[in-house]
Amino acid sequence: MAQLTCKDVSLGYEGHVILSGLDFTVNAGDYLCIVGENGSGKSTLMKTILGLQKPMGGSIAFGDGLRTNEIGYLPQQTQVQKDFPATVWEIVLSGCQARAGNRPFYSKEEKEMARKNMEKMNITQFSKRCYRELSGGQQQRVLLARALCATRKILLMDEPVSGLDPKVTLEMYQLIEQLNREDKVTVIMISHDITAAVHYASHILHIGHEIFFGAKQDYLQSDLARRFLALEGGKTK
Repeated sequence: MAQLTCKDVSLGYEGHVILSGLDFTVNAGDYLCIVGENGSGKSTLMKTILGLQKPMGGSIAFGDGLRTNEIGYLPQQTQVQKDFPATVWEIVLSGCQARAGNRPFYSKEEKEMARKNMEKMNITQFSKRCYRELSGGQQQRVLLARALCATRKILLMDEPVSGLDPKVTLEMYQLIEQLNREDKVTVIMISHDITAAVHYASHILHIGHEIFFGAKQDYLQSDLARRFLALEGGKTK
């Protein structure tokens, strides 16, 4: 079932169109990687899906009972976020904020969800630790647990392994793959790591001067993929 459908979407900012004619559909259980050159509009697309800005043309529709506030989002980390002075528990639980609405407290069910997601990310032992005291990989696990508190259906991630060492990067990719395959969470990920994109994804959206959307294997057989992989030094295996 389609959870997200983009039809003839144009993206941009301050009246300047940077991408147009974008058509793609994300079904429940897909693992979509968004790739392309720097400045091609990947992060702008993510913000538009999240409702943080409006498309300059076309339409973005949600299905499968999905609402905007039920999308889990893992953004690129800034230095300010890395130094955030809150406990791990407080940050993870804040992922339930959209569910809580105007309530000035979190319900028993929401707290239990936060605990379970911390267990899933293996960060329960850091519950009372200050977030900024953690390593980069541990911080990403915290933010992923937070994102899972916002959704049971779909996760949007913007460069989730940026700045992590190879071992931690592999662990993050394996966690995300597990969420997709075992928990049936739909994944939409922006990635500059083309090798990982073509390894883990079920579908690829390549945006830029040329646009491709389709199954990973079809992308790998395209001239666009061959040129981009050669440019980025990516590997298909």
